[in-house]
Amino acid sequence: MLPIDRPPHSVCILRLSALGDACHVVPIVRTLQQAWPQTRLTWIIGKGEARLMELIEGVEFITVDKRAGLAAARALRSRLAGRRFDVLLHMQLSLRASLLSSLVRAHVRLGFDRPRARELQWLFTNARIAPRPREHVLDSFFGFLEALGIRDRVLRWDVPLAAEALAYAGKLIPDERPTLLISPCSSHTRRNWNAHGYAQVAGHAVRRHGMRVILAGGPTEIERQTGAAIERLAEVPLVNQIGRDTLPQMLALLQRATVLLTPDSGPAHMATMVATPVIGLYAATNPERSGPYLSREWCVNAYPEAARRFRGREPGQLAWTEKIEEPGVMDLILPAQVTTKLDELLAYGA
Repeated sequence: MLPIDRPPHSVCILRLSALGDACHVVPIVRTLQQAWPQTRLTWIIGKGEARLMELIEGVEFITVDKRAGLAAARALRSRLAGRRFDVLLHMQLSLRASLLSSLVRAHVRLGFDRPRARELQWLFTNARIAPRPREHVLDSFFGFLEALGIRDRVLRWDVPLAAEALAYAGKLIPDERPTLLISPCSSHTRRNWNAHGYAQVAGHAVRRHGMRVILAGGPTEIERQTGAAIERLAEVPLVNQIGRDTLPQMLALLQRATVLLTPDSGPAHMATMVATPVIGLYAATNPERSGPYLSREWCVNAYPEAARRFRGREPGQLAWTEKIEEPGVMDLILPAQVTTKLDELLAYGA
């Protein structure tokens, strides 16, 4: 435990990206707010992620445009001029984030333990969390609070949503009819499942369970193409909202949905924020490390098979952070596995 004998006046959290990991920071914020209600909280965050997280009350947000390079560093230096924090929680392992952290003046600079402090993060900190080699990302974030002497965990992801976002979701899901929301793409293409699989699951959801099916996601070309392919192949009515919503609108839509189907992606963790169960599709990455925190039992986990087929090893023999982003790895997931999870989840909630 660090030598903190009273709540600090100020804590700065450095976590720029990605969206899913930003979602993991929300319970950290809520726990700090409960444990130290008088402490001023500042979060240095990526510009894109801030579009959702800035809705959280009681936190000062300093946004960084990660595409701006040196200009972003200069802007951050200007924003922090003359400021000093009692504690910096350096919760990101990229060298870029560590270089930006050097602009944050803080008495305690808390980072990951040495085995996990990749990309030289340990050079930018003066204190470390306890080593725990194989734990979920969110649990590793709670390690920062434990190092500060905070043992309680507040698993609250609540983000206040504006009436406009709630109205948007209400128009698409206006009643109690069960709704399957499909967010088909990750920002990493090798983590994406195929359109044929999604189409088969959509057809099963409509024919067997009478579900409403909505496609959602960002405006990138691959997401638009995937959505169009699912529409073409599904042979059942569905609503394609890909590229048509903001992050707050997407969160509101997730809040009204019955279940989300998605690969390893930001929406998987957004759904956790609003207590919507997630059928996560995992083969390229390990759901025990990065899956939706409250829905790991509903994930289709082909990561062990991927480890054997593409690495010739058991999952436990791989590094905890090992990604198996090989061509065809997501094809290890079969539509029947996904529909079985959907049937089980709906029966469980009945």
